[in-house]
Amino acid sequence: MKMFTLRLAAAISLALASGSALAVTGDAEVTRATLDNGLRVVIVRDTLAPVITTEINYLAGSDEVPDGFPGTAHAVEHMMFRGSPGLSKDQLSAIAANMGGAFNADTTQGVTQYYFVAPSQDLEVALRLESMRMRGVDMDPKEWDKERGAIEQEVSRDLSSPNFKFYTQMLEQMFAGTPYAHTPLGTRDSFDKTTAPMLKQFVDTWYAPNNAILVVSGDVDPAATLAMVRQQFGDIPRKTLPARPAFDFKPVAAKTMQVTTDAPYGSVYLGYRLPGLTSKDHATAMVLGIALGSQRAALAGMRFDGTALFGGFSAEAMPQAGIGMAIGIFPKGGNPQPVLAKMRGILADAANKGIDPALVEAAKRNAIASMEFSKNSVGGLANTWSDALAFQGAESPEALKAAIEAVTPEAVNALAKKSLDPAHAITAILTPESSGKPGEGKGFGGAESFSSTPDKPVQLPDWAEQAFAKLDVPASSMHPVSYVLPNGLKLIVQPETISDTVELFGSIKTNEDTLAAPGEEGISGLLAGLFPYGTTSMNRLQWQEAQDAISARVRAGYRFSLSVPSAHFVDGVKLLADNELHPALPAEGFAVMQRQVLSEVTGVLQSPGFLFRYGLNKALLPAGDAELRHATPQSVSALTLDKVKAYYNQTFRPDLTTIVIVGKVDPAQARQVIEQAFGDWKATGPKPQTEYAAVPANPAGQLHVPDKSATQDEVEIAQTIDITYDDPARYAINLGNQVLGGGFYASRLTRDLREKQGLVYSVGMAFDAHKHRSVYRVEFGSDPDKVGTASALVVQNLKRMQQEPVTDAELRQAKGILLRRIPLGESSFGAIGGQLLSMSQEDKPLDAVTVAAQHYLALTAPEVQQAFAKYVRPDAMVKAVKGP
Repeated sequence: MKMFTLRLAAAISLALASGSALAVTGDAEVTRATLDNGLRVVIVRDTLAPVITTEINYLAGSDEVPDGFPGTAHAVEHMMFRGSPGLSKDQLSAIAANMGGAFNADTTQGVTQYYFVAPSQDLEVALRLESMRMRGVDMDPKEWDKERGAIEQEVSRDLSSPNFKFYTQMLEQMFAGTPYAHTPLGTRDSFDKTTAPMLKQFVDTWYAPNNAILVVSGDVDPAATLAMVRQQFGDIPRKTLPARPAFDFKPVAAKTMQVTTDAPYGSVYLGYRLPGLTSKDHATAMVLGIALGSQRAALAGMRFDGTALFGGFSAEAMPQAGIGMAIGIFPKGGNPQPVLAKMRGILADAANKGIDPALVEAAKRNAIASMEFSKNSVGGLANTWSDALAFQGAESPEALKAAIEAVTPEAVNALAKKSLDPAHAITAILTPESSGKPGEGKGFGGAESFSSTPDKPVQLPDWAEQAFAKLDVPASSMHPVSYVLPNGLKLIVQPETISDTVELFGSIKTNEDTLAAPGEEGISGLLAGLFPYGTTSMNRLQWQEAQDAISARVRAGYRFSLSVPSAHFVDGVKLLADNELHPALPAEGFAVMQRQVLSEVTGVLQSPGFLFRYGLNKALLPAGDAELRHATPQSVSALTLDKVKAYYNQTFRPDLTTIVIVGKVDPAQARQVIEQAFGDWKATGPKPQTEYAAVPANPAGQLHVPDKSATQDEVEIAQTIDITYDDPARYAINLGNQVLGGGFYASRLTRDLREKQGLVYSVGMAFDAHKHRSVYRVEFGSDPDKVGTASALVVQNLKRMQQEPVTDAELRQAKGILLRRIPLGESSFGAIGGQLLSMSQEDKPLDAVTVAAQHYLALTAPEVQQAFAKYVRPDAMVKAVKGP
């Protein structure tokens, strides 16, 4: 408290000296200011990890675009990464890459966000970059011509999704005559007509400090951070803003849409217009959506009574209006009409008879608890504040909390009656349709050879050179306490006091492919579907009600979890353990789940997604390999409840289980609670074999899987690689992958495939390392006529890694990415839990990340080259394509 008082006094002095207003909320960790030029600033101190998030929210999005050019704001977002006066795109990319964190943006209807997630030491660098971009952006027509290709690939990717196609049609129907009638994405036709001067005009009109909100969260000194903000942004002039677009919503006319899908199942949607983020009824709409989507509600009940494979409700809110969406899933070849009829009946009851008050109160508690859980992530905390200020027009997240607390069952019922009117519902039925059998690829079109020269090193500005002058192994902020219980269960506890919550992450090491008896493929999926039926002492509704009573989220199975307020930690663990160790596994539930899994499997085996993944695995793995096992209608039909129970008893073992607890809890107390709940759990017999065996190197191959519903090809180029997750060579491959695919524009593949030629929207690297086998892969999406060109560039880049050492600048940048990324792995409870869980399950020390950092720091360019030359086989890759 004394330290806070000193910081507060310093901040007030600074504000008075500069003539700006400063306010500190009732939460002592939040500092707010408005600069003279109108820039609103919120600084939220969060000491979870030495990490910061900066989010600059421009209050302009697709709502403000010119008629006929729906993607203008989205195009501007892309061009903001192609350089500003005094900062070239190459410098921007290199600086962002050296920071090692996330550097991206998103465009919505009313807001465009740009954000950094980076180590705290790079806060000033992040703020300087954003201030330079606020001052101006280069809109070189040649650069726009290149970026146009990338953004059109993004459009093709999204339009390849039947769900997105339906969504765009629904917006046109629900919001006709308003800016919401189109998505922020844009269209290929409009981008073809868009010019660089048009984009510059949008920036010059809307990108101004008095039309922006800057949120900074993380491990920062508020007074020093505010001083940095003033220095970087204070002299940017404000602008006179034009009038905002008007919204004149007409009544929604009911309409039914029929869409084909490549999914292995069909979907039924019922869409309704709801109040928006700025409406006085926003909190009521949020509670209504959560209540209708509850696992205790009738829509979710469709899964358990066999009407549908899944049922639920979700709500999406834009500033001026929102969308409520009920969903039901039916099997491929099934009749959607019974599902549709049941959904209409449920929503009619909600409108006419009201919502169960108990569900309303549970929804309110869960919504408020979610706000507390947002503190468990540095980035999540920034998002929460940005949502409140920029999207909702509120003063703070606390305003939404107060509004939620004030919601009454009567208000929810009134909104349900007004909104869930069948005369104004948009209905969509997405019906699965087969696309054809896979076949061998024939080169997939496009050029196959290139002449490429290495890029010149990027000369960074002096201020950036100084920021990245020294590479060090970052000190970890984690100090986990580990135990092994008498029954073999591993427990790891990482105490954190940032919020009044606890999150638990658990995993039982298992593998159906190595453990299920022949002819029992699909048994683990059927078993997983039975856990939501409750426990031997509580049926599914009672079990869910017990969770709602303490605002807990429990998920049981081989991967299990618990999120709960710290005051209810003990009760939450009891609920989890009861479901995990004493699942009901009822006969009636088994019959329903068997029919559902049978329907799902039947659809999956014909889906392009399965044919793509299975075909690629067949090309990579030897015949008869365990990883090629998969469920069939015959194997699922042959399963019995006794077989499922036997499989549960065989595979659920404490000596294969790890539990990680992160949050406001004492390690000794956590051990006591876990021992009380899980201590009587015993394993019998030797540990089963859960790892796949080693495999030989794969031959080269090509595969094409047709997908009628897609407009873009999904491409994966892969090989088996003779490096395991314990092999020291993995460090050199990981480091080389950062040169190839890390740091966005600063990576070789992104420059070659996106920045120079606009062949793809994004390209990703993956090294899936396991105990005895691993796969190396490159993934991207592209127009069919560009696949061959992009694929050849990938192979060429892999060969270049083998033929010559990476440059000193590339090596240093790759090391910086990996080293600076380490604190990011500790910047949320989820990241901490996942990291510790993975280390434990792979029998690695809990400081394995620090050990890896030491290896990365010591690696040389020749060692990276040698690893790629020895292990990567560019001429023996399997090229798999799914798409038109």
